[in-house]
Amino acid sequence: MLYYLFKYLEEQFQFPGASLFGFITFRAAIAFLLSLGISTVYGKRIIKFLQRQQVGETVRDLGLEGQSEKAGTPTMGGVIIIMATLIPVFLLSQLDNIYVVLLIVTTIWMGLIGFTDDYIKVFKKDKDGLKGKFKVLGQVGLGAIVGGATMFFHPGITIKEEVTDPIVAQEIMERTELPVAFGEAIQSTKTTIPFLKNNEFEYTSLIDWIDPTLHLGHG
Repeated sequence: MLYYLFKYLEEQFQFPGASLFGFITFRAAIAFLLSLGISTVYGKRIIKFLQRQQVGETVRDLGLEGQSEKAGTPTMGGVIIIMATLIPVFLLSQLDNIYVVLLIVTTIWMGLIGFTDDYIKVFKKDKDGLKGKFKVLGQVGLGAIVGGATMFFHPGITIKEEVTDPIVAQEIMERTELPVAFGEAIQSTKTTIPFLKNNEFEYTSLIDWIDPTLHLGHG
């Protein structure tokens, strides 16, 4: 929200300092400080509030030493993390960015699963909480939306691949003044796997037995 406000002030009134909000590094630094402030200032208050409301952890009797010490520990404390994450995002990010949208959806979705689990434990007095199969179903459903549908079909999710043709690469490097030449941004079903030398993985290789040309048109 602040991003759009200061963008408007800059475009319409050349408001001093408003252009700073156009730099992602500046907004990231402000978001970090804001998140730290929210968790520090309001975190303790939320924990005390939960303690006053007797929203505490129930412990299954497993016969373990010291397990009773956890009884009464405030649960639903994840709301602190959610607040410290989403408030800076809503205030300082570009909300039309697909990656920001995915962050918001994922945080809220997983937060609801955690809230449901804690609600069942605390208010329904069921120590098991949300059934494991429902937790898995919720996470798999989220993965299908994020990884399967959104990242495959949304035109804003693209990659730039390194140009291998030396002549074309040289022209691009001279034009961009960069040490590496990349092509145009295209949609792709490729991803990278950390810590591996040949780390490009093509998702459609898992389902090319259905249609070998599925990857065409997406990079």
